[in-house]
Amino acid sequence: MTDPGQTWNRLEGRPRTTEFVRALRAEVRDPLWLLTRQWQLGEFLGTDGGSPVTMTYSVAQSRPSRFRPFGGPPEDLPTDRPLETVAERRRLTFAYGTEKISFDLRLAIGHRWFKMLGRVGLLGHVLKYEEQYAKKYPIKLPTAADVTQRANPAVWATMQAVAGRRMDGYELYLHVKGGGDADAGINTIPILHHTPLVNAGKRLVAWFDALIDQPTGVTSADPDGNTTWDPRRLEHRFSIAASAVGGGEKTLTAREYPGGQLDWHAFSVDPGPPIGGAVAPEPALARTVFPAPVRYSGMPLPRWWALEDGKTNFAAVRPDSTDLARLVFLEFALVFSNDWYQVPCDLPAGTVARIRGLVVTDVFGHRQWVTPAGTGSDEDWQRWSMFTLDTIGSDDVPADTDLFLPPSVPKVSEGPPLEEVLLIRDENANLVWGIEQTVRMPTGEPHRGAEAAAEVLAYRRGQAGAAPPPDQPRAPLSYTAMNTIPEHWIPFIPVHVEGDNREIQLQRAAMPGAVDGEPVRPRTSLLREGFDRGQRYFVNEEEVPQAGTRLSIAYNRTRWRDGRVAVWLTAHRGEGRGQGSSGLLFDLLTSTPPPAE
Repeated sequence: MTDPGQTWNRLEGRPRTTEFVRALRAEVRDPLWLLTRQWQLGEFLGTDGGSPVTMTYSVAQSRPSRFRPFGGPPEDLPTDRPLETVAERRRLTFAYGTEKISFDLRLAIGHRWFKMLGRVGLLGHVLKYEEQYAKKYPIKLPTAADVTQRANPAVWATMQAVAGRRMDGYELYLHVKGGGDADAGINTIPILHHTPLVNAGKRLVAWFDALIDQPTGVTSADPDGNTTWDPRRLEHRFSIAASAVGGGEKTLTAREYPGGQLDWHAFSVDPGPPIGGAVAPEPALARTVFPAPVRYSGMPLPRWWALEDGKTNFAAVRPDSTDLARLVFLEFALVFSNDWYQVPCDLPAGTVARIRGLVVTDVFGHRQWVTPAGTGSDEDWQRWSMFTLDTIGSDDVPADTDLFLPPSVPKVSEGPPLEEVLLIRDENANLVWGIEQTVRMPTGEPHRGAEAAAEVLAYRRGQAGAAPPPDQPRAPLSYTAMNTIPEHWIPFIPVHVEGDNREIQLQRAAMPGAVDGEPVRPRTSLLREGFDRGQRYFVNEEEVPQAGTRLSIAYNRTRWRDGRVAVWLTAHRGEGRGQGSSGLLFDLLTSTPPPAE
Protein backbone atom coordinates (compact mmCIF):
# COMPACT_ATOMS: atom_id res chain seq x y z
CA MET A 1 0.00 0.00 0.00
CA THR A 2 1.08 3.59 -0.54
CA ASP A 3 0.58 6.94 1.07
CA PRO A 4 0.90 10.46 -0.36
CA GLY A 5 4.57 10.51 0.59
CA GLN A 6 5.19 7.44 -1.63
CA THR A 7 6.42 5.39 1.32
CA TRP A 8 6.14 1.69 0.66
CA ASN A 9 4.97 -0.68 3.35
CA ARG A 10 4.89 -4.44 3.14
CA LEU A 11 1.79 -6.52 3.97
CA GLU A 12 2.48 -10.09 5.03
CA GLY A 13 -0.14 -12.64 5.90
CA ARG A 14 -0.12 -14.37 9.26
CA PRO A 15 -1.57 -17.92 9.31
CA ARG A 16 -4.16 -18.70 11.94
CA THR A 17 -3.89 -22.46 11.72
CA THR A 18 -1.21 -25.09 11.26
CA GLU A 19 -3.19 -26.90 8.54
CA PHE A 20 -2.09 -26.21 4.94
CA VAL A 21 -4.58 -28.46 3.13
CA ARG A 22 -6.97 -25.70 2.15
CA ALA A 23 -4.16 -23.26 1.40
CA LEU A 24 -2.57 -25.71 -1.01
CA ARG A 25 -5.81 -25.90 -3.02
CA ALA A 26 -5.20 -22.31 -4.17
CA GLU A 27 -8.94 -21.60 -4.31
CA VAL A 28 -9.97 -18.49 -6.23
CA ARG A 29 -13.42 -17.24 -5.10
CA ASP A 30 -13.53 -13.84 -6.80
CA PRO A 31 -11.14 -13.44 -9.76
CA LEU A 32 -12.51 -9.99 -10.56
CA TRP A 33 -11.67 -8.81 -7.06
CA LEU A 34 -8.09 -10.02 -7.55
CA LEU A 35 -7.77 -8.14 -10.82
CA THR A 36 -9.24 -5.02 -9.24
CA ARG A 37 -6.87 -5.30 -6.34
CA GLN A 38 -3.89 -5.59 -8.69
CA TRP A 39 -5.08 -2.50 -10.56
CA GLN A 40 -5.55 -0.65 -7.28
CA LEU A 41 -1.99 -1.40 -6.19
CA GLY A 42 -0.58 -0.34 -9.55
CA GLU A 43 0.72 -3.75 -10.54
CA PHE A 44 -0.47 -3.23 -14.15
CA LEU A 45 1.56 -0.08 -14.67
CA GLY A 46 4.78 -2.03 -15.21
CA THR A 47 7.01 0.75 -13.92
CA ASP A 48 10.61 -0.53 -13.71
CA GLY A 49 9.18 -3.97 -14.21
CA GLY A 50 11.41 -5.03 -17.07
CA SER A 51 13.88 -7.85 -16.62
CA PRO A 52 17.51 -7.10 -17.51
CA VAL A 53 18.67 -8.40 -20.87
CA THR A 54 22.22 -7.10 -21.22
CA MET A 55 24.72 -5.30 -19.06
CA THR A 56 27.65 -3.25 -20.30
CA TYR A 57 30.44 -2.37 -17.94
CA SER A 58 33.93 -0.94 -17.99
CA VAL A 59 36.58 -2.08 -15.49
CA ALA A 60 39.82 -0.25 -14.75
CA GLN A 61 42.49 -2.50 -13.27
CA SER A 62 46.03 -2.27 -12.00
CA ARG A 63 48.50 -4.80 -10.63
CA PRO A 64 50.21 -4.52 -7.21
CA SER A 65 53.91 -4.16 -7.96
CA ARG A 66 55.53 -2.86 -4.77
CA PHE A 67 55.96 -4.44 -1.35
CA ARG A 68 57.09 -3.00 1.98
CA PRO A 69 57.35 -4.78 5.32
CA PHE A 70 56.40 -2.72 8.35
CA GLY A 71 59.32 -0.48 9.20
CA GLY A 72 61.45 -1.87 6.36
CA PRO A 73 62.56 -0.63 2.96
CA PRO A 74 60.29 -1.11 -0.08
CA GLU A 75 61.06 -3.60 -2.82
CA ASP A 76 59.48 -4.91 -6.00
CA LEU A 77 56.70 -7.44 -5.47
CA PRO A 78 57.77 -10.70 -7.16
CA THR A 79 55.43 -12.14 -9.75
CA ASP A 80 56.87 -15.67 -9.70
CA ARG A 81 55.47 -16.63 -6.29
CA PRO A 82 52.27 -16.04 -4.29
CA LEU A 83 51.89 -13.14 -1.91
CA GLU A 84 51.77 -15.50 1.09
CA THR A 85 55.38 -16.45 0.45
CA VAL A 86 56.62 -12.85 0.49
CA ALA A 87 54.40 -11.83 3.40
CA GLU A 88 55.08 -14.77 5.74
CA ARG A 89 58.62 -15.99 5.03
CA ARG A 90 61.09 -16.12 7.89
CA ARG A 91 64.83 -16.50 8.03
CA LEU A 92 66.10 -20.02 8.65
CA THR A 93 67.90 -20.43 11.97
CA PHE A 94 71.19 -22.34 11.88
CA ALA A 95 72.55 -21.46 15.32
CA TYR A 96 71.43 -20.39 18.77
CA GLY A 97 74.32 -18.25 19.90
CA THR A 98 77.44 -20.39 19.45
CA GLU A 99 75.53 -23.69 19.36
CA LYS A 100 74.80 -25.00 15.88
CA ILE A 101 71.38 -26.40 14.97
CA SER A 102 69.53 -27.41 11.78
CA PHE A 103 71.92 -30.23 11.01
CA ASP A 104 69.32 -31.71 8.67
CA LEU A 105 69.78 -28.75 6.31
CA ARG A 106 73.52 -28.66 6.84
CA LEU A 107 73.79 -32.31 5.77
CA ALA A 108 71.39 -31.81 2.86
CA ILE A 109 73.49 -28.97 1.43
CA GLY A 110 76.64 -31.04 1.78
CA HIS A 111 75.01 -34.03 0.10
CA ARG A 112 73.89 -31.79 -2.75
CA TRP A 113 77.43 -30.49 -3.16
CA PHE A 114 78.88 -33.97 -3.60
CA LYS A 115 76.22 -34.77 -6.21
CA MET A 116 77.21 -31.61 -8.08
CA LEU A 117 80.84 -32.71 -8.14
CA GLY A 118 79.86 -35.83 -10.09
CA ARG A 119 77.83 -33.80 -12.58
CA VAL A 120 80.60 -31.40 -13.56
CA GLY A 121 83.01 -34.08 -14.78
CA LEU A 122 84.77 -34.70 -11.48
CA LEU A 123 83.27 -38.13 -10.89
CA GLY A 124 86.64 -39.81 -10.51
CA HIS A 125 87.71 -37.28 -7.86
CA VAL A 126 84.54 -37.18 -5.75
CA LEU A 127 85.81 -39.54 -3.05
CA LYS A 128 89.05 -37.60 -2.72
CA TYR A 129 87.21 -34.28 -2.55
CA GLU A 130 84.68 -35.64 -0.04
CA GLU A 131 87.48 -36.25 2.45
CA GLN A 132 88.99 -32.84 1.89
CA TYR A 133 85.70 -30.95 2.12
CA ALA A 134 84.73 -32.94 5.22
CA LYS A 135 87.98 -31.77 6.83
CA LYS A 136 87.57 -28.18 5.64
CA TYR A 137 83.92 -27.89 6.74
CA PRO A 138 83.59 -30.60 9.40
CA ILE A 139 80.68 -31.61 11.55
CA LYS A 140 82.31 -31.97 14.93
CA LEU A 141 81.38 -34.29 17.73
CA PRO A 142 79.39 -32.35 20.36
CA THR A 143 81.28 -31.38 23.47
CA ALA A 144 79.98 -31.29 27.00
CA ALA A 145 78.91 -27.67 26.44
CA ASP A 146 76.56 -28.68 23.60
CA VAL A 147 73.83 -29.70 26.00
CA THR A 148 70.93 -29.96 23.52
CA GLN A 149 72.96 -32.22 21.21
CA ARG A 150 73.93 -34.63 23.97
CA ALA A 151 70.84 -34.65 26.16
CA ASN A 152 68.56 -36.40 23.67
CA PRO A 153 69.64 -39.99 22.86
CA ALA A 154 68.40 -39.86 19.25
CA VAL A 155 70.21 -36.58 18.53
CA TRP A 156 73.37 -37.81 20.23
CA ALA A 157 73.32 -41.00 18.13
CA THR A 158 72.87 -39.00 14.92
CA MET A 159 75.73 -36.67 15.76
CA GLN A 160 78.01 -39.62 16.51
CA ALA A 161 77.13 -41.15 13.15
CA VAL A 162 77.90 -38.07 11.01
CA ALA A 163 80.70 -36.38 12.99
CA GLY A 164 83.94 -36.56 11.05
CA ARG A 165 82.28 -38.34 8.11
CA ARG A 166 80.03 -35.71 6.53
CA MET A 167 80.62 -32.06 5.67
CA ASP A 168 78.79 -29.01 6.95
CA GLY A 169 77.30 -27.77 3.69
CA TYR A 170 75.94 -24.59 5.23
CA GLU A 171 79.45 -23.36 6.03
CA LEU A 172 80.39 -23.83 2.37
CA TYR A 173 77.19 -22.05 1.35
CA LEU A 174 78.07 -19.05 3.53
CA HIS A 175 81.61 -18.99 2.17
CA VAL A 176 80.50 -18.95 -1.47
CA LYS A 177 77.62 -16.53 -0.85
CA GLY A 178 80.07 -14.16 0.82
CA GLY A 179 82.15 -14.00 -2.37
CA GLY A 180 84.62 -16.83 -1.80
CA ASP A 181 85.50 -19.61 -4.21
CA ALA A 182 84.23 -23.10 -3.59
CA ASP A 183 87.75 -24.59 -3.82
CA ALA A 184 89.35 -22.13 -1.39
CA GLY A 185 91.41 -23.96 1.21
CA ILE A 186 91.23 -27.30 -0.61
CA ASN A 187 94.72 -28.58 -1.40
CA THR A 188 95.92 -30.56 -4.42
CA ILE A 189 93.21 -29.30 -6.75
CA PRO A 190 94.35 -29.28 -10.39
CA ILE A 191 94.07 -26.00 -12.23
CA LEU A 192 91.61 -27.61 -14.66
CA HIS A 193 89.18 -28.24 -11.78
CA HIS A 194 89.17 -24.65 -10.50
CA THR A 195 86.58 -23.24 -12.90
CA PRO A 196 84.14 -26.20 -12.63
CA LEU A 197 84.30 -26.03 -8.82
CA VAL A 198 83.72 -22.26 -8.75
CA ASN A 199 80.72 -22.55 -11.08
CA ALA A 200 79.37 -25.49 -9.07
CA GLY A 201 79.59 -23.40 -5.90
CA LYS A 202 77.51 -20.64 -7.48
CA ARG A 203 74.91 -23.18 -8.58
CA LEU A 204 74.83 -24.58 -5.03
CA VAL A 205 73.98 -21.14 -3.64
CA ALA A 206 71.29 -20.63 -6.31
CA TRP A 207 69.83 -24.07 -5.58
CA PHE A 208 69.47 -23.49 -1.84
CA ASP A 209 68.13 -19.96 -2.29
CA ALA A 210 65.42 -21.35 -4.58
CA LEU A 211 64.72 -24.36 -2.35
CA ILE A 212 63.35 -22.38 0.63
CA ASP A 213 62.25 -18.77 0.22
CA GLN A 214 63.80 -16.42 2.78
CA PRO A 215 63.61 -12.67 3.40
CA THR A 216 65.88 -10.37 1.44
CA GLY A 217 68.19 -7.77 2.91
CA VAL A 218 69.75 -10.05 5.55
CA THR A 219 72.89 -8.44 6.99
CA SER A 220 74.93 -8.71 10.16
CA ALA A 221 73.24 -5.57 11.47
CA ASP A 222 69.79 -6.84 10.47
CA PRO A 223 69.90 -10.66 10.59
CA ASP A 224 66.14 -10.99 10.08
CA GLY A 225 66.07 -8.98 6.83
CA ASN A 226 62.81 -7.80 5.31
CA THR A 227 60.60 -9.99 7.45
CA THR A 228 57.02 -8.88 8.12
CA TRP A 229 56.70 -10.53 11.55
CA ASP A 230 56.26 -8.00 14.33
CA PRO A 231 57.48 -9.77 17.50
CA ARG A 232 56.01 -7.07 19.72
CA ARG A 233 52.51 -7.48 18.31
CA LEU A 234 52.81 -11.18 17.37
CA GLU A 235 51.48 -10.74 13.83
CA HIS A 236 52.56 -9.95 10.27
CA ARG A 237 52.44 -6.33 9.09
CA PHE A 238 53.18 -5.21 5.55
CA SER A 239 51.95 -3.04 2.67
CA ILE A 240 51.61 -3.40 -1.07
CA ALA A 241 51.09 -0.67 -3.65
CA ALA A 242 49.41 -0.40 -7.05
CA SER A 243 48.64 2.46 -9.40
CA ALA A 244 45.38 4.20 -8.56
CA VAL A 245 42.66 4.44 -11.18
CA GLY A 246 42.43 8.22 -11.10
CA GLY A 247 46.19 8.68 -10.98
CA GLY A 248 48.75 8.41 -8.24
CA GLU A 249 49.28 5.34 -6.11
CA LYS A 250 47.08 3.25 -3.84
CA THR A 251 48.65 1.60 -0.78
CA LEU A 252 47.00 -1.41 0.82
CA THR A 253 48.20 -2.33 4.30
CA ALA A 254 47.73 -5.54 6.27
CA ARG A 255 47.97 -4.39 9.86
CA GLU A 256 46.97 -7.54 11.76
CA TYR A 257 47.63 -10.57 9.59
CA PRO A 258 48.06 -13.62 11.88
CA GLY A 259 49.17 -15.97 9.11
CA GLY A 260 47.24 -18.70 7.35
CA GLN A 261 44.76 -17.70 4.64
CA LEU A 262 45.57 -14.36 3.04
CA ASP A 263 42.61 -12.68 1.34
CA TRP A 264 41.15 -9.23 0.68
CA HIS A 265 39.74 -8.79 4.19
CA ALA A 266 43.27 -8.64 5.66
CA PHE A 267 43.94 -5.30 3.91
CA SER A 268 42.88 -1.70 4.41
CA VAL A 269 43.45 1.39 2.31
CA ASP A 270 46.37 3.33 3.73
CA PRO A 271 46.08 7.12 3.21
CA GLY A 272 49.65 7.66 4.40
CA PRO A 273 52.70 8.40 2.27
CA PRO A 274 52.92 6.26 -0.88
CA ILE A 275 55.50 3.52 -1.26
CA GLY A 276 56.51 4.72 -4.72
CA GLY A 277 57.51 2.90 -7.85
CA ALA A 278 54.20 1.27 -8.78
CA VAL A 279 53.84 0.25 -12.42
CA ALA A 280 51.33 1.96 -14.71
CA PRO A 281 47.75 0.62 -14.72
CA GLU A 282 46.60 -1.77 -17.41
CA PRO A 283 44.14 -0.77 -20.15
CA ALA A 284 40.48 -0.64 -19.12
CA LEU A 285 38.28 -3.63 -19.94
CA ALA A 286 34.83 -3.07 -21.54
CA ARG A 287 32.36 -5.91 -22.00
CA THR A 288 28.71 -6.55 -22.73
CA VAL A 289 27.34 -9.62 -21.00
CA PHE A 290 24.05 -11.39 -20.31
CA PRO A 291 22.88 -11.34 -16.69
CA ALA A 292 21.60 -14.52 -15.06
CA PRO A 293 19.34 -14.80 -12.00
CA VAL A 294 21.04 -15.79 -8.78
CA ARG A 295 20.50 -19.45 -7.93
CA TYR A 296 21.44 -21.38 -4.81
CA SER A 297 20.40 -24.54 -3.01
CA GLY A 298 17.07 -24.24 -1.23
CA MET A 299 16.04 -21.09 -3.06
CA PRO A 300 12.24 -20.53 -3.33
CA LEU A 301 11.03 -21.17 -6.86
CA PRO A 302 8.83 -18.62 -8.67
CA ARG A 303 6.25 -21.17 -9.85
CA TRP A 304 3.43 -22.08 -7.49
CA TRP A 305 3.46 -25.86 -7.75
CA ALA A 306 7.23 -26.27 -8.15
CA LEU A 307 9.06 -28.12 -5.38
CA GLU A 308 12.21 -26.63 -3.89
CA ASP A 309 15.40 -28.54 -3.26
CA GLY A 310 15.11 -30.27 0.10
CA LYS A 311 18.86 -30.32 0.80
CA THR A 312 18.69 -26.84 2.29
CA ASN A 313 15.78 -26.17 4.62
CA PHE A 314 15.69 -22.51 5.57
CA ALA A 315 12.54 -23.12 7.57
CA ALA A 316 14.58 -25.20 10.00
CA VAL A 317 16.67 -22.18 10.98
CA ARG A 318 15.50 -20.91 14.36
CA PRO A 319 17.05 -17.47 14.91
CA ASP A 320 16.60 -15.55 18.12
CA SER A 321 14.72 -12.26 18.03
CA THR A 322 18.00 -10.42 18.59
CA ASP A 323 19.98 -12.39 16.01
CA LEU A 324 19.82 -9.70 13.34
CA ALA A 325 22.36 -11.31 11.03
CA ARG A 326 20.33 -14.50 10.65
CA LEU A 327 17.07 -12.59 10.34
CA VAL A 328 18.46 -10.45 7.53
CA PHE A 329 19.88 -13.52 5.82
CA LEU A 330 16.57 -15.39 5.98
CA GLU A 331 14.69 -12.33 4.75
CA PHE A 332 16.94 -12.16 1.72
CA ALA A 333 16.94 -15.90 1.06
CA LEU A 334 13.17 -16.41 1.30
CA VAL A 335 11.70 -13.11 0.07
CA PHE A 336 14.08 -11.01 -2.04
CA SER A 337 16.36 -13.64 -3.56
CA ASN A 338 14.75 -13.47 -7.02
CA ASP A 339 15.57 -9.76 -7.27
CA TRP A 340 19.29 -10.40 -7.74
CA TYR A 341 21.27 -11.10 -10.90
CA GLN A 342 24.85 -12.04 -11.52
CA VAL A 343 27.11 -11.16 -14.44
CA PRO A 344 30.50 -12.62 -15.39
CA CYS A 345 33.59 -10.50 -14.89
CA ASP A 346 36.87 -12.42 -15.18
CA LEU A 347 39.83 -10.79 -13.47
CA PRO A 348 43.23 -12.35 -12.77
CA ALA A 349 44.51 -12.83 -9.25
CA GLY A 350 46.61 -9.89 -8.20
CA THR A 351 44.33 -7.09 -9.41
CA VAL A 352 42.92 -3.88 -7.95
CA ALA A 353 39.78 -3.25 -10.02
CA ARG A 354 37.18 -0.51 -10.14
CA ILE A 355 33.89 -0.53 -12.03
CA ARG A 356 34.02 2.68 -14.04
CA GLY A 357 30.49 2.34 -15.33
CA LEU A 358 27.60 -0.15 -15.49
CA VAL A 359 24.60 0.18 -17.82
CA VAL A 360 21.63 -2.21 -17.63
CA THR A 361 19.30 -2.68 -20.60
CA ASP A 362 15.91 -4.29 -19.85
CA VAL A 363 13.39 -6.05 -22.11
CA PHE A 364 11.69 -2.73 -22.96
CA GLY A 365 14.94 -1.24 -24.24
CA HIS A 366 15.31 1.12 -21.30
CA ARG A 367 18.81 1.78 -20.06
CA GLN A 368 19.69 2.50 -16.47
CA TRP A 369 22.99 3.69 -15.03
CA VAL A 370 23.89 1.75 -11.86
CA THR A 371 26.17 3.29 -9.23
CA PRO A 372 28.07 1.39 -6.50
CA ALA A 373 26.04 0.54 -3.44
CA GLY A 374 28.86 1.33 -1.00
CA THR A 375 29.44 4.97 -1.93
CA GLY A 376 29.37 7.69 0.69
CA SER A 377 31.54 8.57 3.63
CA ASP A 378 33.87 5.89 4.92
CA GLU A 379 32.92 6.81 8.49
CA ASP A 380 29.17 6.53 7.87
CA TRP A 381 28.05 3.71 10.16
CA GLN A 382 24.91 3.13 8.08
CA ARG A 383 26.89 2.50 4.90
CA TRP A 384 26.65 -1.13 3.82
CA SER A 385 28.93 -2.87 1.35
CA MET A 386 30.56 -6.21 0.71
CA PHE A 387 34.06 -7.11 -0.54
CA THR A 388 35.28 -3.53 -0.19
CA LEU A 389 38.16 -2.19 1.87
CA ASP A 390 37.98 0.24 4.75
CA THR A 391 40.29 3.24 5.08
CA ILE A 392 42.74 3.50 7.96
CA GLY A 393 42.04 6.39 10.31
CA SER A 394 38.96 8.34 11.32
CA ASP A 395 39.09 11.11 8.73
CA ASP A 396 35.92 11.85 6.79
CA VAL A 397 37.00 10.51 3.38
CA PRO A 398 34.98 8.97 0.55
CA ALA A 399 34.50 5.24 0.82
CA ASP A 400 36.70 3.07 -1.35
CA THR A 401 34.66 0.86 -3.70
CA ASP A 402 37.51 -0.90 -5.47
CA LEU A 403 37.69 -4.68 -5.59
CA PHE A 404 40.99 -6.24 -4.55
CA LEU A 405 41.96 -9.74 -5.64
CA PRO A 406 45.28 -10.48 -3.90
CA PRO A 407 47.89 -12.55 -5.76
CA SER A 408 47.41 -15.46 -3.40
CA VAL A 409 46.61 -19.16 -3.74
CA PRO A 410 43.45 -20.98 -2.63
CA LYS A 411 45.28 -23.78 -0.82
CA VAL A 412 48.52 -23.97 1.14
CA SER A 413 49.87 -27.21 2.59
CA GLU A 414 51.05 -26.70 6.17
CA GLY A 415 53.73 -28.91 7.63
CA PRO A 416 53.86 -30.13 11.23
CA PRO A 417 54.76 -27.43 13.76
CA LEU A 418 58.50 -27.23 14.34
CA GLU A 419 57.97 -24.80 17.22
CA GLU A 420 54.87 -24.13 19.26
CA VAL A 421 54.53 -21.63 22.10
CA LEU A 422 51.48 -21.05 24.26
CA LEU A 423 51.27 -17.65 25.97
CA ILE A 424 48.99 -17.82 29.03
CA ARG A 425 48.15 -15.55 31.93
CA ASP A 426 48.90 -16.72 35.46
CA GLU A 427 46.92 -14.46 37.77
CA ASN A 428 48.20 -16.22 40.90
CA ALA A 429 51.81 -15.38 40.04
CA ASN A 430 50.93 -12.11 38.24
CA LEU A 431 52.95 -13.28 35.23
CA VAL A 432 52.55 -14.30 31.63
CA TRP A 433 54.19 -17.60 30.74
CA GLY A 434 55.54 -18.61 27.36
CA ILE A 435 55.19 -22.41 27.43
CA GLU A 436 57.37 -24.05 24.80
CA GLN A 437 55.10 -26.94 23.95
CA THR A 438 57.12 -27.95 20.86
CA VAL A 439 60.81 -27.23 20.31
CA ARG A 440 63.07 -27.90 17.35
CA MET A 441 65.86 -30.36 17.99
CA PRO A 442 69.36 -29.70 16.61
CA THR A 443 68.68 -32.31 13.91
CA GLY A 444 65.54 -30.47 12.74
CA GLU A 445 62.81 -32.71 14.15
CA PRO A 446 60.08 -31.32 16.43
CA HIS A 447 60.02 -32.60 20.00
CA ARG A 448 57.73 -32.05 22.95
CA GLY A 449 58.96 -29.16 25.03
CA ALA A 450 58.31 -30.86 28.38
CA GLU A 451 60.30 -33.94 27.35
CA ALA A 452 63.15 -31.84 25.94
CA ALA A 453 63.37 -29.82 29.16
CA ALA A 454 63.36 -32.99 31.25
CA GLU A 455 66.15 -34.50 29.13
CA VAL A 456 68.31 -31.39 29.51
CA LEU A 457 67.68 -31.32 33.27
CA ALA A 458 68.62 -34.98 33.62
CA TYR A 459 71.79 -34.47 31.58
CA ARG A 460 72.89 -31.49 33.67
CA ARG A 461 72.28 -33.37 36.86
CA GLY A 462 74.34 -36.24 35.52
CA GLN A 463 77.16 -33.88 34.64
CA ALA A 464 77.01 -32.22 38.05
CA GLY A 465 77.41 -35.60 39.78
CA ALA A 466 75.46 -37.04 42.65
CA ALA A 467 73.96 -34.43 44.92
CA PRO A 468 75.05 -34.58 48.57
CA PRO A 469 72.43 -35.99 50.93
CA PRO A 470 70.36 -33.33 52.69
CA ASP A 471 71.13 -32.48 56.28
CA GLN A 472 68.97 -33.86 59.00
CA PRO A 473 66.21 -31.43 59.96
CA ARG A 474 67.13 -29.31 62.95
CA ALA A 475 63.78 -27.55 63.43
CA PRO A 476 60.08 -28.41 63.01
CA LEU A 477 59.83 -25.97 60.08
CA SER A 478 62.08 -25.29 57.10
CA TYR A 479 62.04 -22.23 54.85
CA THR A 480 62.20 -22.33 51.04
CA ALA A 481 62.60 -19.09 49.13
CA MET A 482 61.03 -20.37 45.89
CA ASN A 483 59.94 -23.66 44.37
CA THR A 484 61.03 -24.88 40.92
CA ILE A 485 59.16 -24.54 37.61
CA PRO A 486 59.64 -26.72 34.50
CA GLU A 487 62.37 -25.20 32.37
CA HIS A 488 60.19 -24.93 29.26
CA TRP A 489 58.10 -22.26 31.03
CA ILE A 490 59.59 -18.84 30.13
CA PRO A 491 58.25 -15.93 32.24
CA PHE A 492 57.15 -12.51 31.00
CA ILE A 493 56.96 -9.87 33.72
CA PRO A 494 54.81 -6.71 33.55
CA VAL A 495 56.84 -3.50 33.30
CA HIS A 496 56.02 0.09 32.46
CA VAL A 497 56.41 1.35 28.94
CA GLU A 498 59.40 3.67 28.77
CA GLY A 499 58.28 7.23 29.39
CA ASP A 500 54.79 6.20 30.55
CA ASN A 501 53.70 5.61 34.14
CA ARG A 502 50.41 3.92 33.30
CA GLU A 503 50.81 1.72 30.21
CA ILE A 504 52.11 -1.80 30.81
CA GLN A 505 54.12 -4.08 28.56
CA LEU A 506 55.45 -7.61 29.01
CA GLN A 507 59.20 -8.19 29.20
CA ARG A 508 60.86 -11.55 28.73
CA ALA A 509 62.60 -12.70 31.89
CA ALA A 510 64.32 -15.92 32.98
CA MET A 511 63.95 -18.44 35.77
CA PRO A 512 67.02 -19.88 37.55
CA GLY A 513 68.01 -23.37 36.52
CA ALA A 514 67.26 -26.22 38.91
CA VAL A 515 70.87 -27.52 38.84
CA ASP A 516 73.31 -24.63 38.59
CA GLY A 517 71.04 -21.63 39.08
CA GLU A 518 71.98 -20.19 35.68
CA PRO A 519 69.14 -18.41 33.80
CA VAL A 520 67.14 -20.78 31.62
CA ARG A 521 67.44 -19.92 27.93
CA PRO A 522 64.48 -20.29 25.53
CA ARG A 523 64.78 -23.03 22.91
CA THR A 524 62.39 -21.58 20.33
CA SER A 525 63.13 -18.74 17.92
CA LEU A 526 59.77 -17.23 18.85
CA LEU A 527 60.93 -16.54 22.41
CA ARG A 528 64.63 -15.99 21.60
CA GLU A 529 63.84 -12.73 19.84
CA GLY A 530 66.96 -10.58 20.30
CA PHE A 531 68.37 -13.00 22.90
CA ASP A 532 71.58 -13.85 21.02
CA ARG A 533 72.21 -10.14 20.36
CA GLY A 534 71.83 -9.21 24.02
CA GLN A 535 68.58 -7.32 23.42
CA ARG A 536 65.51 -7.23 25.62
CA TYR A 537 62.24 -8.53 24.25
CA PHE A 538 58.87 -6.86 24.90
CA VAL A 539 55.33 -7.88 23.99
CA ASN A 540 52.32 -5.56 24.13
CA GLU A 541 50.13 -6.52 27.04
CA GLU A 542 46.94 -6.55 24.96
CA GLU A 543 48.38 -9.24 22.69
CA VAL A 544 47.93 -11.85 25.45
CA PRO A 545 44.21 -11.85 26.32
CA GLN A 546 42.55 -13.90 29.02
CA ALA A 547 42.13 -16.79 26.59
CA GLY A 548 45.85 -16.78 25.81
CA THR A 549 47.65 -16.88 22.46
CA ARG A 550 49.17 -19.77 20.53
CA LEU A 551 52.17 -19.25 18.24
CA SER A 552 53.64 -21.84 15.90
CA ILE A 553 56.33 -22.10 13.25
CA ALA A 554 56.09 -24.55 10.36
CA TYR A 555 57.02 -25.01 6.73
CA ASN A 556 54.38 -24.13 4.13
CA ARG A 557 54.27 -25.43 0.57
CA THR A 558 52.13 -24.50 -2.42
CA ARG A 559 52.19 -24.20 -6.20
CA TRP A 560 51.97 -20.95 -8.12
CA ARG A 561 49.94 -20.44 -11.28
CA ASP A 562 52.83 -21.60 -13.48
CA GLY A 563 53.28 -24.82 -11.52
CA ARG A 564 56.36 -23.65 -9.65
CA VAL A 565 56.66 -24.96 -6.08
CA ALA A 566 57.13 -22.44 -3.29
CA VAL A 567 58.35 -23.45 0.19
CA TRP A 568 58.83 -21.07 3.08
CA LEU A 569 59.05 -21.02 6.86
CA THR A 570 56.27 -19.07 8.51
CA ALA A 571 54.84 -18.11 11.89
CA HIS A 572 51.14 -18.44 12.66
CA ARG A 573 49.10 -17.04 15.49
CA GLY A 574 46.00 -18.73 16.87
CA GLU A 575 43.74 -18.74 19.89
CA GLY A 576 44.83 -20.07 23.27
CA ARG A 577 43.08 -22.35 25.75
CA GLY A 578 42.47 -19.97 28.63
CA GLN A 579 44.37 -19.13 31.77
CA GLY A 580 46.74 -21.45 33.60
CA SER A 581 48.77 -21.76 36.75
CA SER A 582 52.45 -22.55 37.01
CA GLY A 583 52.35 -23.34 40.70
CA LEU A 584 55.10 -20.79 41.36
CA LEU A 585 55.28 -20.06 45.09
CA PHE A 586 57.56 -17.94 47.25
CA ASP A 587 58.43 -17.99 50.98
CA LEU A 588 57.38 -21.56 51.69
CA LEU A 589 57.31 -23.11 55.16
CA THR A 590 57.54 -26.90 55.15
CA SER A 591 56.94 -29.16 58.09
CA THR A 592 60.20 -31.04 58.85
CA PRO A 593 59.93 -32.70 62.27
CA PRO A 594 63.35 -33.71 63.58
CA PRO A 595 63.96 -37.44 64.03
CA ALA A 596 63.19 -38.92 67.41
CA GLU A 597 66.24 -39.49 69.60
